[in-house]
Amino acid sequence: MADDTPVRDVTDDEVAFFAENGWAVLPRLVDPGHVALLRDRALERLAERSRAVTSMVDRAFGQSRDVAETDAYFRDLAAAPALGRGATRLLRGVSRVRIQVTNLLIKEPGGGHGATAFHQDFPWMPMDRSAMITVWLALVDVPAGMGSLRFLSGSHRHGLLGRSFTRDGDDQFAQHPWLEEREASPPLDLAAGDATVHHALTVHGAPANSGDSARLSFTVTYFDADALYTGTPYGQTDGLGLVVNRPFEHPRFPVVAHA
Repeated sequence: MADDTPVRDVTDDEVAFFAENGWAVLPRLVDPGHVALLRDRALERLAERSRAVTSMVDRAFGQSRDVAETDAYFRDLAAAPALGRGATRLLRGVSRVRIQVTNLLIKEPGGGHGATAFHQDFPWMPMDRSAMITVWLALVDVPAGMGSLRFLSGSHRHGLLGRSFTRDGDDQFAQHPWLEEREASPPLDLAAGDATVHHALTVHGAPANSGDSARLSFTVTYFDADALYTGTPYGQTDGLGLVVNRPFEHPRFPVVAHA
């Protein structure tokens, strides 16, 4: 595909910081003018979402999953070669990546949503390796008080720490009090077009939105294209006909070109 989506490449310093900490800030990753277009489309899509609270995740934020499957603008962004190149550089030893999921997230103020419990992303996943990252793109200005993400630096080196969002009080600090010894990232003030990126083993969470408007973001998760399917039950992959111990060769998980 033509490399015409206004996304910049990650820098050597960002790659080095990510390797050490398991997360990084990517300022002005996407051109703010393009983000304004995405924001309008996101608001239309989120207005149509169900507001039913059916899981503990729903208490923390609203979402519209797999948005790239039905919206060409978000599909082009997720498949942008610059993001594919960046993902392979951040995930050392990975030569190519697949898109795992795209998502629009909204964290509403005034008690609409609460804090996001500190957790890891990977414990739910049906992949045989943890080489996976999520890019979290601010679609509006997100000062820290609106609930930008916080990360436990270096926590990606602790391996699998267990699932959260299964019962009240099961965040990572409750399960592993020694994590309090880990340095937390500073409160982050993000402008529209800025992004954070974190490893699927990095413990992260977010406070409630104490601002006056909704926190709005787009996320895309990438994983090692050579990862094998384990058969672990997972809503996104159940029923797709994936074969255990074979790669995720299915249209739902496209490989991102680097050219």
